[in-house]
Amino acid sequence: MKIHLVDGTYELFRSHFGAPPKKAPDGREVGATLGLLRSLLLLLSNSDVTHVACAFDHVIESFRNDLYPGYKTGAGVAPDLLAQFPLAEEAVAALGLVVWPMVEFEADDALATAVARFKNEKLVEQIVVCSPDKDLAQLVFGSRIVCWDRRRDIILDENGVVEKFGVSPESIPDYLALVGDSADGYPGIKGWGAASTSAVLTRFKHIESIPSDPHQLGLGLGRATTLMENLQKNYKDALLFRELSTLRKDVPLKESSDDLRWQGAHPRLRELCHELGDERTPERVPKWKR
Repeated sequence: MKIHLVDGTYELFRSHFGAPPKKAPDGREVGATLGLLRSLLLLLSNSDVTHVACAFDHVIESFRNDLYPGYKTGAGVAPDLLAQFPLAEEAVAALGLVVWPMVEFEADDALATAVARFKNEKLVEQIVVCSPDKDLAQLVFGSRIVCWDRRRDIILDENGVVEKFGVSPESIPDYLALVGDSADGYPGIKGWGAASTSAVLTRFKHIESIPSDPHQLGLGLGRATTLMENLQKNYKDALLFRELSTLRKDVPLKESSDDLRWQGAHPRLRELCHELGDERTPERVPKWKR
């Protein structure tokens, strides 16, 4: 079997910006939630999609905000979108999917924990992480654990990660720490661009293994000297940024892989869609629980 792990936060954002806005009869904006439901129904229409879970950032902030004040927050996120997170979780659960709403952790941590938990099960042929989020590339392993950008229909296996980032999946947290991640709110280390970072990490894998002697970096001496000076001055920051980018695998998820089997939508989905002013989505559901 294949297990599909969905980044619900990404999907909800994608629906907010891609689907038309829609007001429920009570005046609430619900377009992103309905767009998310349509997207998941499209996923479930594939015959090889049988076991699915969906993780959400129930709140945008997490333990990482305690580690670094500049880490991403809900500031700047449209109120109409933020207000739909609880509704989206309710709708996806009504669709019959396992939902992991994260508060202390992030949705990506839940996906990483699920990968760690299920990857060695004999019946699991492949785990597909449904998201283009670069943080999740660290989870990729061969062609058995892959990331799938559903919008562009691009599947990233281990060779794809190396081709895209210039480093293997195990070095992705180090890569992001040095290059920075504006989406998550940390700047990286000055001077460490994508090309120089991938060249160095291809040889040394992790920040601690990078030699202090610039002659050993395999770059031009002037460039290497500047990079090492910046890294040494900001070494603690580099390790902190790597901690921010490293996904946790100890989220207390209770479900087994069998629990992820989709057995149909709950009757509640019809009621919820009616409340949201959408009578068409239930007509697209291929299977209902009795």
